[in-house]
Amino acid sequence: MITAPTWFCRPSARFWRAAAPVTGAPAFHAELPGYRPTELTELPALAEELDVGRVFVKDESTRMGLGAFKVLGASWAIARLLTGERAAGRVSLGELRQAAAAHPVELVTATDGNHGRAVAWMARLLGLRARVFVPHVVAERARAAIAAEGATVIVSGGSYDEAVEQAAAYAGQQGAGAGRPAAGQAGQGRQGAGAGRLLVQDTAWAGYESVPSWIVEGYGTLLAEVDQQFAGRELPGPDLVSVPVGVGSLAQAVVTHYRRGGQAPAVLAVEPETAAGVLASLHASARQSVPTAWTVMAGLNCGTPSSLAWPVLAGGLDAAIAVPDHLAIEAGADLGRLGVRSGPSGAASLAGVRSALTGPGSGARRAGLGVTRASVVLLLSTEGK
Repeated sequence: MITAPTWFCRPSARFWRAAAPVTGAPAFHAELPGYRPTELTELPALAEELDVGRVFVKDESTRMGLGAFKVLGASWAIARLLTGERAAGRVSLGELRQAAAAHPVELVTATDGNHGRAVAWMARLLGLRARVFVPHVVAERARAAIAAEGATVIVSGGSYDEAVEQAAAYAGQQGAGAGRPAAGQAGQGRQGAGAGRLLVQDTAWAGYESVPSWIVEGYGTLLAEVDQQFAGRELPGPDLVSVPVGVGSLAQAVVTHYRRGGQAPAVLAVEPETAAGVLASLHASARQSVPTAWTVMAGLNCGTPSSLAWPVLAGGLDAAIAVPDHLAIEAGADLGRLGVRSGPSGAASLAGVRSALTGPGSGARRAGLGVTRASVVLLLSTEGK
């Protein structure tokens, strides 16, 4: 369990600004089999419960048949890797298939579930091999889903950080403690690959940042969809965005997206109490690693924030909260009754908002987030059941 408090808030983060990324990810994703924007569902019952104006849920349970947002990041990073890391990021699916056929490689990653399945799905789409390292705590059902995409699944290490270290080593990267390969290692992409292996990892460390940055770019497609969906309802956007956090890459994408000028909603990061590395880092004002334990929020069971995400979160994240498993389970069940299929990791966004906006001390927390009875709340439900 974490020893730091379970709440952090810094309203001044709304004044932090990020550079707007230039990426061809949305156009690329539109070419992928099964792509369509996922639903943005309004839930008036939650608005009444939370005493806010409106609540919307971005439902990732139907994302391209994979049930999670992760494929947006994995697919775009693989496209950038295989087509020569083009600076403009303008990649077509046809070009990608040609590149994969011309230079067949094995795609390597570590995962606590959905990212590994996404990498395996892309490998199958391109006719490539994939090897996915998972910690022992990953459920057999998640392992089977990865294997069903044709990947070789290696159960290795007791934690996500350990699995990252072993995947990096297999791909020719020098690994060192807590899943963070040592600084000064052999670069990104093809440079760091061994024996035709490419590491496609969604967390960063010193010397390995290009691939994670492309993964974050890929997540931007989800947020571009949200912008269009809010515009279609003639709404300027949310006042509060709640995002589940593992290593922090999606939160990095959210903060970057909403800190480019114009409307600046509050962004709330939600973590399990047993794996709250971002919360601990915010309290320490420095990137921290925390020990992790089993949690029902398996997709968030990461103890070390990405080195790429951390400066963005340190500058532009308004608040962070840690929630126990039973609240995530309850939130998932409640979303299900309201027609949104959400696993505990995705439902953590609701569990976090409930913990922040209701109960003892909620007045101060609402004030810190700038939430009123008229506020519009966006919950990112990142995966289905």
